Amino acid sequence: MKFKTLLSRIVPFLGLIFVVLISVIAIRIQDSTGEDLSNFLSVDNLKIILIQTVVVGIAALGMTMVIISGGIDLSVGSQVALATVVFAITINGGAVSPGDTEAPSGGDVAMAISVAIVVCAACGWINGFLSASLKIVPFIVTLGTMQIFRGFAKWLAGGEAVRTPTNSAQNFMDYDGMLGIGVGFYVLMVSILAVGIMLNYTVMGRYIYAIGSSENTARLCGINVERRSVAIYMLCGMLTGLSGVMQYAFLGSGNPTIGVGLELHIIAAVVIGGGSLSGGEGSAVGTFIGALIMSILGSTCTMLGAETFVQEIIIGSIVIIAVGIDRLRHRAIN
Repeated sequence: MKFKTLLSRIVPFLGLIFVVLISVIAIRIQDSTGEDLSNFLSVDNLKIILIQTVVVGIAALGMTMVIISGGIDLSVGSQVALATVVFAITINGGAVSPGDTEAPSGGDVAMAISVAIVVCAACGWINGFLSASLKIVPFIVTLGTMQIFRGFAKWLAGGEAVRTPTNSAQNFMDYDGMLGIGVGFYVLMVSILAVGIMLNYTVMGRYIYAIGSSENTARLCGINVERRSVAIYMLCGMLTGLSGVMQYAFLGSGNPTIGVGLELHIIAAVVIGGGSLSGGEGSAVGTFIGALIMSILGSTCTMLGAETFVQEIIIGSIVIIAVGIDRLRHRAIN
């Protein structure tokens, strides 16, 4: 393995260790009794951090493929909101309120999950078709569809949260689920494994890296860049839809207004995890580490009693620093 490749895989883990150490030091300085530090390092808090990583982590895996291929998707936050609404309406049998319907069965939940994923896959197809086939810059396309998908979610929901009967999906994000943690965490682990295998051991994975490294070279190698790019955005949409289902589980209802600014957290997880906005670099495990770092920062801010805006400033600064380091590294290589 080349030293550069090895280093790129190690850096996210070093960043995780650094963030944990900084968090421990900051909490210990503020709390002389050590009680807050004990709570931060407890198994219960670890489970909370892992569960809070699920929504961003799953969506970030889809974004990883898009960013590796040299694209970007700013509509993922709106797609998550749309997925929660679609899931809730499907559970309600097509209505925006539960009414007097019977309690949803396992089959109903499976159907709702499938519909949410298919709808977001269609959103991904729209993004991919407009950007790849019509040659419109992905930033502009997804900036526009971000508003379109959000508006569509609000229209479906009638501008309000869509309440549903109690169902099994609402337990996916429990802190005390199977083997001590919710199903959502295992869904995230399976997603990491699936995306990791695809990126490293399949033809599609090689195409994704090739397109991101050099689109023109990929064409010369016989790769149908347009068709593959559409497929990449569709895969991103599918994972975003699954992330939306987990967001529904966390909320217990469909909400067309949630996920505003979520795209920044998702992109940040990919960049912090070693993904390059220039394309051609990134990994599933690195993205998970990036999402985990985000959750740890959130937990630390909570322990320190910091306001929400402090966390937003920190996340925004980290994104700028990570992108800046990536740019400097590419200049040094070139």
